[in-house]
Amino acid sequence: MIDMISTSIGWLGVCLCTLGYLLLSTKKLTPESWGFQAFNIVGGLCLLATAIMSNDIPNAVANLLWASIGFYALTRRWRTKGASEVD
Repeated sequence: MIDMISTSIGWLGVCLCTLGYLLLSTKKLTPESWGFQAFNIVGGLCLLATAIMSNDIPNAVANLLWASIGFYALTRRWRTKGASEVD
């Protein structure tokens, strides 16, 4: 049962990351968009969970970095947007 849950979470992560890239490539999303970064963050976290459950540490680190980059991009955008509204 745990294997099935882990596999399902992994496939969800693959689908989200791939869908985000597809939408970016077809110009439905922009690199700065909240949606693109959300796909990367949630997809990366799903893949991180699966890698941890599989004890695949290099993959876990890669997906932690992937999700962190998305989170950084979102927070940077919010800070920049907030600063421009103050001016």
